[in-house]
Amino acid sequence: MTLLAVGFALLGACFFAGSVALQHKAVQTRSSVTGRVELTRLARSRTWRAGVLLGVTGTALHLTALSLAPLAVVQPLGVLSLVLTVLAGRGAVTARRIRVAAAVVCVAVAGFVLTSASAPVPHANITTSAVVLAVLAGPAVAVAGLACLGRARCLGRSAAAAVLFGLGAAVLRAAALSLPHLPAAAGFALAGGALIAGGGWLLQQAHAAGPTAVVVAATTVLDPLTAVVADQLLYGEAPHLVPALAAARLVLALVAVLGVLVLAGSLSSPTEHDKETPMPTSGLRILLGADTFPPDINGAAHFTARLAHGLAGLGHDVHVLRPRPRRDDADHGSLTVHDARAFGTPFHPTFRISTPGGARRAAEDVLDRVRPDVVHVQSHFSVGRALLAAAHRRGIPTVATNHFMPENLLGYVRLPQPVRRALIRVGWRDLVRVYRAVGTVTTPTPRAAELLARNGLERPVGVISCGIDLAHYAERATPATGDVAVLFVGRLDAEKNVDELIRAVARLPRLRAEIVGDGSCRAALTSLAAELGVADRVCFHGFVPDADLVRIYACCQIFCMPGTAELQSIATMEAMAAGLPVVAADAMALPHLVRPGVNGHLYPPGDVDALAIRLDELAGDPGARASMGAASRALVARHDLAGTLESFVSVYRQACGAAQPTETERREPSVA
Repeated sequence: MTLLAVGFALLGACFFAGSVALQHKAVQTRSSVTGRVELTRLARSRTWRAGVLLGVTGTALHLTALSLAPLAVVQPLGVLSLVLTVLAGRGAVTARRIRVAAAVVCVAVAGFVLTSASAPVPHANITTSAVVLAVLAGPAVAVAGLACLGRARCLGRSAAAAVLFGLGAAVLRAAALSLPHLPAAAGFALAGGALIAGGGWLLQQAHAAGPTAVVVAATTVLDPLTAVVADQLLYGEAPHLVPALAAARLVLALVAVLGVLVLAGSLSSPTEHDKETPMPTSGLRILLGADTFPPDINGAAHFTARLAHGLAGLGHDVHVLRPRPRRDDADHGSLTVHDARAFGTPFHPTFRISTPGGARRAAEDVLDRVRPDVVHVQSHFSVGRALLAAAHRRGIPTVATNHFMPENLLGYVRLPQPVRRALIRVGWRDLVRVYRAVGTVTTPTPRAAELLARNGLERPVGVISCGIDLAHYAERATPATGDVAVLFVGRLDAEKNVDELIRAVARLPRLRAEIVGDGSCRAALTSLAAELGVADRVCFHGFVPDADLVRIYACCQIFCMPGTAELQSIATMEAMAAGLPVVAADAMALPHLVRPGVNGHLYPPGDVDALAIRLDELAGDPGARASMGAASRALVARHDLAGTLESFVSVYRQACGAAQPTETERREPSVA
């Protein structure tokens, strides 16, 4: 019977090896940054379901083996699943050290099993109290494992999972030996199954929280150790060994553990084949922190996505930490996107934020798992500031780009002007306090850099354009006949002042407005168009896919940007790349893009009459539109995305080669 039990246990180890490989692959691709795994997401993965099926089959085989032989004989054979996992994963390319370690583990386990099987073993004394003790120990172990945070998260969950597996095996052994008493056997089987299921859940959390090496090493060592110790202490199935054999068994166990550690470590080490095709030495591992990211629709989110994809296209390993969206159907390509827990706000229909505690935990976890060369945040809100603080504690270089103006947020709330002005001052002070501790600070335009200095950031700030893919917007459609179309692209929120465009269109019968975007003011703007009798000449497109947006740029004749809180205005640059003349408010960074009389016109913010005059001039002069459109393309050429990417990579490399600012340096101006 013992020989048959060994056969079942070895076959079960084969199934366990396949289960580990498939489940780890699925968990790593579907886990969140917090290290928690949503089983509903995993259940949609065919890979994970296949791994579960293999695991269930392996468990059934292992349970059969437990009914035929003591735990000291059966449980250690599960260690061989690690040998199979390593050798199968490396194929023919296996280092000599790994082959030796695999052989040592096999020999040591075989010796341990033989010494255990050769010695007389007293009949197991199965009592209900012993089984209850094993079952009650399970929740306590699980709580202890879940309490581990930070770098201990993976090890804690792995160890807890292993102990639950071992306790479950001990309880299932009791069930197998209690089969003549079906009620007791059924109860023990359910309890053992619950322990193993709990261990399986913890194992998924461990896979998501850290490297395979830690997970496999902890479970492979602690699972059989727990089972054997529980069996001998609770059921009295300790083999009667002479001192020499007992010492030999202890040595064999230690040798097997050392071999396990070598094999587990190899799972996170590159293979010989990997060394022949390494990542280019110029590649960096970059972690972008974004408090807004697609599917959010705004300039900062759009820029961060474009930067991330552009860096990845250059061969860098790019990770993004963002607040978790309600829904995300976007294709993030080669990016690794990590989600922090987030919730909606009453101030904006789509903007979501993470709590300080949630952002801090997410930042700690992603930094420990990703270990980036540099951290680049796009704001000073919860995700950005948490990443900056955590990176500073770890000595990781930091870069911060500012896309923020307090006015952009306060536009969603109606407040008395004195309160509004006070909150704006508080907002700027908070930003300066956070960014003063950053290694390098950048912003898209000189005007934006001046704004930072004026509000108290007393240090040099690098100016790097957000950049756009010029060729992407270059195609022009055949000029349309009839009404001239003036285009706006952006969020339909208060500081964008889209109502000014609608009022101007109402005064110009030959003009129609194409409005792309969505936001808190869309309903009010739709009502305004109806009140002014121009609903038939104002088309609200809402959010449109990128391909449709390019087509809309190509089909319109004028671009209008009435916003007064633009730190650069990516939409305006896109319109310029599409060859459109621009009429924009003379505010913030827009004068850096629009040269009056050259590629468009500026008008005083809020002056609808002046806006209408400028639009009417361009609507009636196709030649001026053509010449100004050509000038727009020439002026925006310096904002090509390739140059932006090159500049940021240079900043990253400089940051990686420079020490982080000391406490004194952060209080004094420093070179950005």
